[in-house]
Amino acid sequence: MRLSPVDIAIVGAYLAGTALFGLWFLWRTRSAERFMAAGRAIPGWAVGLTMFGSYVSSISFLALPGKAFDSNWSFFVFSLSLPPAAWIAARFFVPFYRASGEVSAYHHLERRFGPWARTYAVVCYLLTMLARTGSVMYLLTLPLAGLLGWDIPTVILLLGIVMTAYPLLGGTEAVVWAGVGQTILLIAGALVCFVWLMLGVPGGPGQIVTVAAREGKLSLGSLSASLAMPTVWVVFLYGIAENLRNFGITQNYVQLYITAKSDRAAARSVWTAALLYLPISAVFFFMGTALWAFYAARPGLLPAGVGGDKVLPHFINTQLPVGVAGLVIAAICAAATDSNFHSMATLVHCDIYRRYVRPAASEREAMWVLRLSTLAFGIASTAIALAMVRVKTVIDAWWTLAGIFSGGMLGLFLLGIAFRRVGNRAALLGVGAGVLVISWTTLSLPEAESILGWRWPEATRSPLNGLLIGVAGTLCILVAGLLLGLVARPRQAA
Repeated sequence: MRLSPVDIAIVGAYLAGTALFGLWFLWRTRSAERFMAAGRAIPGWAVGLTMFGSYVSSISFLALPGKAFDSNWSFFVFSLSLPPAAWIAARFFVPFYRASGEVSAYHHLERRFGPWARTYAVVCYLLTMLARTGSVMYLLTLPLAGLLGWDIPTVILLLGIVMTAYPLLGGTEAVVWAGVGQTILLIAGALVCFVWLMLGVPGGPGQIVTVAAREGKLSLGSLSASLAMPTVWVVFLYGIAENLRNFGITQNYVQLYITAKSDRAAARSVWTAALLYLPISAVFFFMGTALWAFYAARPGLLPAGVGGDKVLPHFINTQLPVGVAGLVIAAICAAATDSNFHSMATLVHCDIYRRYVRPAASEREAMWVLRLSTLAFGIASTAIALAMVRVKTVIDAWWTLAGIFSGGMLGLFLLGIAFRRVGNRAALLGVGAGVLVISWTTLSLPEAESILGWRWPEATRSPLNGLLIGVAGTLCILVAGLLLGLVARPRQAA
């Protein structure tokens, strides 16, 4: 089944409105500083809502209910790791970046360890964001193309245009205020779908909880001490490492800190995002549990083979009335069309062009670099999404490699701010050791066989669950860098 013309019109109106939103800010983005930092006058609540919208991608909107439908609430533990990570970010990361005044998250790495550290972090971020954005675009297209009745390449091109247009025209300021609107829409869509589900399940929420608890569908996972399984402890450690990476070294988050009008507003934005994600992610998980209860009571309504992240689109298409379905699909699109191309362009301008090409670039030249880079990254991400239609294995390999090299970024950052004795050489060797550990733990996973073309020998396979790869890599960098720093005097002052 396909969406009605009314629903398609609602989705189309959202996409067109988002693409043109940047025009509202076009006249205000005539300087590089304004394009990158939005005048440094954005209210904390707006920054927080935009940050929250960056957390909730279309993958979350579809995958979290899918996980709860297929299994239980084990990955809700990731959400529980946000408050401690937010405290660390508000207490240490936000003041650090706000005091520096730099728009780039990686500028300080050159002062601390030399040009190699800054360039390494920039390249890793750009590769990771290209792979992520292309993947999100592709994964959203799969259910959307079927619902709209359009072919996959057409939908990918449409999403690519939308995600590129408003940051290209309006810069960071357009991204922040578009993010506020996208967050409101995705929350509204999630709540509407949630309420409709509650009304559709016999017995309502109470019956859902009773039946789901009896079947173990509300379990947070095993409390085992095993590191090879996604236990509560493994997921929590993964959440801490991932959220520290997001809050501490990810350019789009750091750039949002800089746009806030004060230090207090920036810190408040972190708490807004973290505390909002907790209940909304619970809604997503409960939606998955409710979908399980709904189709358990009406098994004839769920075709064979429909499960995981395909369940919610099927429910939207077959159970929601005209208009409501369009609103929820628009909310899913809102979760996906959050754009990071402006942050990628910022790094090209600050850390590549002005660092290596033209340090004294004029304002006009800087604006050309920023806009052309935004356009180039939009085209590249769209091309990656299109490539995934035919050569997904190659893109998976690229995503894996990007993950391997970006895994050293958090450890490098923590070495720089926490251990003053660690110098350039110790940091470089520590990152090298960390990348080797991340490579080993990643490529020895069973799912890496399709990328390698051969199976990693059992005798030397990593004993860690895949969720602990980033944790292991970060700890390795910290330990190796610290030990090397203790035996060798730093070559340069911090």
